[in-house]
Parts: sequence; structure tokens; C-alpha cells
Amino acid sequence: MSSIDVPVRDGGFGKTSRRDNWWVAPLLTFMGLGGFLVYANWAAFQGNHYQYGPYLSPMYSPLLWGEGSHAWFGPGQPSWWPSFIPFSAALLILWMPGGFRFTCYYYRGAYYKAFWADPPNCAVGEPRKSYWGERTFPLLIQNIHRYFLYLALLFIVVLSWDAFKAYQFEDGWGIGLGSLVLTINPILLGGYTLGCHSLRHLIGGRLDILSKSPARAQAYDCVTCLNKRHMLWAWCSLVWVAFTDLYVRLCSMGIWHDWRIL
Repeated sequence: MSSIDVPVRDGGFGKTSRRDNWWVAPLLTFMGLGGFLVYANWAAFQGNHYQYGPYLSPMYSPLLWGEGSHAWFGPGQPSWWPSFIPFSAALLILWMPGGFRFTCYYYRGAYYKAFWADPPNCAVGEPRKSYWGERTFPLLIQNIHRYFLYLALLFIVVLSWDAFKAYQFEDGWGIGLGSLVLTINPILLGGYTLGCHSLRHLIGGRLDILSKSPARAQAYDCVTCLNKRHMLWAWCSLVWVAFTDLYVRLCSMGIWHDWRIL
């Protein structure tokens, strides 16, 4: 059968035959991810105002070293921390959830377009002629996503425990607005993490006949259900992590006042 090559773009960065506003999606992605990265780095290097009463910011959880009752190994900073580097408890743990998101199948497709313009969008000219595949550095590290998944699953457990502790006030059990904020956080993160493509493959992707394993087939269907909205879970959980940190931070600074519901 004969075939012909049909060009989809006329060479050069941004060149395309598309007539729609193809640049809107990568621009919004650039602004959204860029804004989160700026805020997350700023919050991580502050090293303070990350807890208020029973509330602990998810950007500092688990709190390995730090102040307050949430610290696992005691107050202050570890003895092995280099003296010439300002200490922040967030720097000890953020690389784990950060690595999970950075290597996420959805996010890599999003920031390839938004940040690297590789390509800026479908059928749109790229700023380079060479192919930047995932067999060379730095894209080679994308292949460790499955290992970051195991760490991310542990974080869901830790953040769920933080949400449970958010109802334990000094005068007993209660419900504050912050309690609900911290409770929503692991729910959204759970929806994002449990819908991971790697988890879906881990559960049932290697089976030839999935129906022969009813339990795994049911789990596979549950992960698939979440995976269908993976982009929505990814963005909602990302925004809520930042908002949760902001809520705890502003309450700690006395700018916001936590509303005690019960």
C-alpha cells in the first residue's frame, strides 16, 4: 500500500496550521506549576510558622526534627546538619512528594509543553530539532517514578494521621475549620496517588487474564476509576497542599483566626 507524508506544521518554533488558541493550555499550566513552585520553595525555606495548635503543614510532614509535639526525633535540628546551610524541616522530606509529582506521567506531559516546549502543543513547531527522549539525562530519571510511588503511599498514611490529630485540641476533642482543611488534604492526595498509572500497572498490568484474580481485578477497576480523572486529582491536590500550608501559616502568624466549629 502506498503512503504519503502529510506535514502537520511548517517548521520553526510556534509554527502550526491549528486555528484554535492552542497556547492557552500550556500558558495556564506554566502559570499554575510555576506559581506553586515559587510558593513551595518560599514556604520550605522559611523554617517557621508550619504548625498551629494541633495543625501541621503538609509541606513539613512528617516533621522529623522541629518544634512542637509533632516532631518525631526531638526539637531543633539534627546534629549532622551542615552549619553553613540554614535549617528547615521541610528540606528533609519535600524531595519525596516532589519527586513523585515531577516524574508523574501526567505532569511530565504537562511541563514538557509548558516549560520545555517539547512540543508547545500537539502539531506545533518546537524550538529544537533534536529529540529529547527519556533514555538520556535528565529525562532518564523519569523512570524512577514507580519507586517514588511507594514513598507517596506512605505519605498518605502520615498525612491521614496528621488529619486525625487535627481534631485533638488542648481542651479535648473538637472540630476547627483547620481540622476540615487538613482532612480534605489526604483525601485529595489519596485520589491523586491511588489513581497513579504505575499503581494501576503494579496491581493488574502484568496479568494476562485479570478476571482470574477477582480481588486484583476489583482493585484494578478502582484505580482505573481514579485514573480517568488523574489530571483533576493532580491539580486539586496540588492547590490544596499549598492552601493547607497557607492556612496553617497565617493562623500561626495571627493573620487568620481558626474558627472552632465544635
